[in-house]
Amino acid sequence: MAAEIVNPRSDSEAGAEQEAGAEPLDSFDPAFALHRGGKMAVQATVPVRDKEDLSLAYTPGVAKVCSAIAEQPDLVHDYTWKSSVVAVVTDGTAVLGLGDIGPEASLPVMEGKAILFKQFGGVDAVPIALNCTDADEIVETVVRLAPSFGGVNLEDISAPRCFEIERKLQERLDIPVFHDDQHGTAVVTLAALRNAARLSGRTLGELRAVISGAGAAGIAIAKMLVEAGIGDVAVADRKGVVSADREDLTPVKQEVASFTNKAGLSGPLEAALAGADVFIGVSGGTVPEPAVASMAEGAFVFAMANPNPEVHPEVAHKYAAVVATGRSDFPNQINNVLAFPGIFAGALQVRASRITEGMKLAAAEALASVVGDDLAADYVIPSPFDERVAPAVTAAVAAAARAEGVARR
Repeated sequence: MAAEIVNPRSDSEAGAEQEAGAEPLDSFDPAFALHRGGKMAVQATVPVRDKEDLSLAYTPGVAKVCSAIAEQPDLVHDYTWKSSVVAVVTDGTAVLGLGDIGPEASLPVMEGKAILFKQFGGVDAVPIALNCTDADEIVETVVRLAPSFGGVNLEDISAPRCFEIERKLQERLDIPVFHDDQHGTAVVTLAALRNAARLSGRTLGELRAVISGAGAAGIAIAKMLVEAGIGDVAVADRKGVVSADREDLTPVKQEVASFTNKAGLSGPLEAALAGADVFIGVSGGTVPEPAVASMAEGAFVFAMANPNPEVHPEVAHKYAAVVATGRSDFPNQINNVLAFPGIFAGALQVRASRITEGMKLAAAEALASVVGDDLAADYVIPSPFDERVAPAVTAAVAAAARAEGVARR
């Protein structure tokens, strides 16, 4: 018997809507039309056409496989989906630019993330929205779910809890745990900055950068730029530059102050931008035009807030040699989808126990190399639809995992 496809609304709800004369949301908005019924489904990879197929896919044949895995646990990677599937986990507290909207409202984004994993990296992913926000409860829940998955992608969890959750999960699990809002953003930013520097004939070590935003993305970008050899980088929050002399810093920001801001800058973001070579925006808000004008000649402006960049490209182009945003309707889009599918594909390919700094740096270098000789001011980062991206990142991450001793095959 075929399953009946049922509209998620109840008959009474539908009737009330008709009586009221209201049109369904998807009658006038294509976004709602696309999302009706969700954006993904489970699909079998083996046929179940007759009793022989059934006996192999389920009982009694499945018992042989279960017994073999019980005797040799590593066989789970070969005879289940574990090595090719990622859990996309959120608590709905920092969803896109919408903020704390809760687990149910986060599901469209998590479904979207899952289909991007599949489309761009060939990796299956399952959205998991948790109805809890306590860091330890999230950790315990994910640890208990972990046997079903080859990796965990943390998504849209607010700072500073996201740092603690990721750290504790990395300590307790032997599979890759990756907070994309932090590290995916940092990888793509570094790749674009490498190419912008190459275009201008400079090295990272010759650049001074200022980051607007001391949340998950801003702190991860700062860490990665320092690891990659940036000349200097300062991070600014709402109260100004994060510096060691401030008494209002959280423990996370105290750590940031310990490895950034060699120049000893203090005061507002605008003051720090004077003479800076790079602006990186991951905070929202607006940077005044005079502050952008005060940057060094040949500066780079990466204004990545969505939907409104901190510096509009029309303004940025007056003063900057390279301009990037987080939007798809301008050149040089800093988009996490350039990183996370290939990073997980590479890690899963070699059954990595974790994702290291070296693997992330390798991903950034591979992503930058895709641009090659086509490098230009409006092309310092490839398009997500460039078919060379995922294979390049996957291969680089797998090789780095082997080199760093975290690969298990």
